[in-house]
Formats: sequence, structure tokens, C-alpha cells
Amino acid sequence: MEPIRAIARITAMKHILAWLTLLFTVTFVTSPAFTNPFAGFRADQLPIPQIDPPIQPAGYAFAIWGLIYGWLLISALFGVWKRREDADWDAVRLPLAISLALGTPWLAVANTSAIWATVLIFLMAIAAIAAILRAPRQDRWWLQAPVALYAGWLTAASFVSLGSTAAGYGIGFDQTGWAYAGITGALVVGLAVLSRRPNTPGYAISLVWALIGIIVTNQFAEIGVSLLAAIGAMLVVGVAFKDRNRA
Repeated sequence: MEPIRAIARITAMKHILAWLTLLFTVTFVTSPAFTNPFAGFRADQLPIPQIDPPIQPAGYAFAIWGLIYGWLLISALFGVWKRREDADWDAVRLPLAISLALGTPWLAVANTSAIWATVLIFLMAIAAIAAILRAPRQDRWWLQAPVALYAGWLTAASFVSLGSTAAGYGIGFDQTGWAYAGITGALVVGLAVLSRRPNTPGYAISLVWALIGIIVTNQFAEIGVSLLAAIGAMLVVGVAFKDRNRA
């Protein structure tokens, strides 16, 4: 019986990353039901209240979370069903599961501490980017696309959080200065990722979606910020699709 138990344990271990990814996807997707809604840091969370900061995309842009949640859940379910022992999927699952585990309490943290929310979302973004850089060619729509969409939005969101928090503590720049710095930071990271993984439409789309949201927020009131976001969006599209034969 011992050899049979050993084989069973080994088989179970092969499945563990698939199940952990599904578990943390479920906790991440359902976390908004257990905390207060988050629509930016409250005025009382920062020494200098950040009311509609220019780095923050317009409210409608956050609706992308519905697509991200749904697609990640479908991906995790498909992975457990059809790709439980796939080594290529496991390479993505480990950093993705870490990001989702960190992301599960993020809303609760963000409603309490802007600083810790910023630290946490950068860790989430780093892990998500590591996941997309490992995504295989096969199963593009089942794995690469939802992870890329998630990683792209986190790239933008992490710098939005940084810009809002830093401006709220009066570090370096004012709101507008941190909008320029945050957009530039998101573009540097985003373009670096896309140079490694061009033709990753999900990542490019979510990053461009955030940049368009920033344009809608600022329009002509902060024309410089809007122009930088527009130029950045064009650069992202150009780099993402510069070679459609690479993955």
C-alpha cells in the first residue's frame, strides 16, 4: 500500500498549483463582497486630500475589473479541468497565485492605509508581470489573455496609487507633477514588458484603457497630462503590435 500512497501524494502535488490558483482566484474575485467599495483614497487618509487627482482614471475605467475577474476565473477553472499537470501553466501559476493572494486583502488595506495599499499593489503588479512573461504560446485565450489584462491594469494602477499617495504626503511634486511622473513610470514599465512580450494584446489594451481614462479625467483642464497619456497610448499600441509573429 505504501507505493500506492506515494504515487497518490506525487499526483496530488502535481495538481497543487492548479488548485491553489483556483483558490486564490476565487478569494480575489469575491473579496469586494466582504469590504467597502473603493473609489480612490478618502480625503481623511492623506495629509493633503487628493480629490479627483489628475493621475486617476475616470470612474468608468474601473469597470474593466468585471472583465478581469470573470476571465481569470474562467482561466483558473479551465486550468483545473484541462491543464492540471501542465508545466507551462505551472510556470505562470506560481507568480499569478502569489499576486492573487496578495490582492485578496487589497481593498480592505486600501480603505485603511494608502501607504500599505501602494506597497501591496506594486508587489501584486511585479508578480503579475512575472506571470505574463512566462505565459506560453499555446492556450493564448485561456491563459495569456486574462493574465495579460490583469497585469496591464495593475501596471497602471500601481503608479496611480503611488502618484496619489506621494502627492497626498507632499513628497516631491504636487498632484500634476505626480501625474506626469506616474504616467511616465507606468509607460517605462509597460513598454519594457511589451518589448519582451510584443503582440500581447491584453496587456496593451488594459494599459491603454487606463491611459484613456486619465485623458477623460483631465481633458483640457490639464492638457499636458492628457497629451502625455495620449502619446503613451500610441507608443504602447506601436510596441505591442510591432511584430505580430512574436509572442
